[in-house]
Amino acid sequence: MVAHIELKLFASLKAYLPQEAERFPITSGESVEALIKRLGIPLDDVKLIFIDGIRADISSVLWGGERVGVFPPVGGG
Repeated sequence: MVAHIELKLFASLKAYLPQEAERFPITSGESVEALIKRLGIPLDDVKLIFIDGIRADISSVLWGGERVGVFPPVGGG
């Protein structure tokens, strides 16, 4: 079943952001890992995942209607 999420990619991952990110189609029951692979983002480039403002992991399952934020590793100086 097709569902939609609101997708936010931050910092260096913004380059992978699709035009339809505000209403991005997913298959209900799709994992975050499958989503990241479908977007072409290398898994090593993903450090933090938030679903509806709550920290999640790559094995989390999306059903539709969620807000998903993905962050790369960030270095400071």
